[in-house]
Amino acid sequence: MSLPIIGITSDLEDNGGYSKYPWYALRQNYCSSVTKSGGAPIILVNEMNLVEQYSKLLDGLIISGGDFDINPEYFGEKINYSNVKTKSSRTEFEIEIAQRLLELNKPVFGICGGQQLLAVILGCTLWQHIPADIKGAMNHEQTNPRHEAGHYIKIKKNTKLYDIVKTDKMNVNSAHHQSVNKTPKNITINAIAPDGVIEGIEDQKYKWCVGVQWHPEFLISSHDKKIYDSFISACK
Repeated sequence: MSLPIIGITSDLEDNGGYSKYPWYALRQNYCSSVTKSGGAPIILVNEMNLVEQYSKLLDGLIISGGDFDINPEYFGEKINYSNVKTKSSRTEFEIEIAQRLLELNKPVFGICGGQQLLAVILGCTLWQHIPADIKGAMNHEQTNPRHEAGHYIKIKKNTKLYDIVKTDKMNVNSAHHQSVNKTPKNITINAIAPDGVIEGIEDQKYKWCVGVQWHPEFLISSHDKKIYDSFISACK
């Protein structure tokens, strides 16, 4: 039996570090977490003319995170803070490929910034900068390493996420300064942080459409592995 093919979106850097010329990048554990759950990962490049071919090839999609933000124009706002930085070509590609897979009812998994992009596609708005927008918010950009927990989340019952992890509380890592704000009726909030920040969303009208604000690819708990197992199983 062939393994389900999982596309993972990648970051694009103009220059510096790896090369003086533009280069794509994706952290290795985005791929290894897929293989550990029985999928075959493929790293996607931000080429709009490949969207249709990718959509036919892929059995599922992971929208990865990155050190950038979605342009607020996608949810009807202007940029309010100087630390909001955007990557137009990557965002445009991710919107197109995610929408196409959802149209085909193929599983889509949004991680951290990928959850925020998925949320915007599904009609949500975002807090542009948590420390300024949410009074009393905890630090969601943890200072300890990403392979360690930064805080815990509460998982709501009667959600797909709860059905997957079978617990109402789990420890997660945290590396974001934005989060989901307003949600339409089609969106189910499945997890929140102790300060009330939304940590997970899903749209139950699709076969498998889940976004999480943390980075489960680090597999810091058995619950993270269960999420990947569920996603890969839905892609078969």
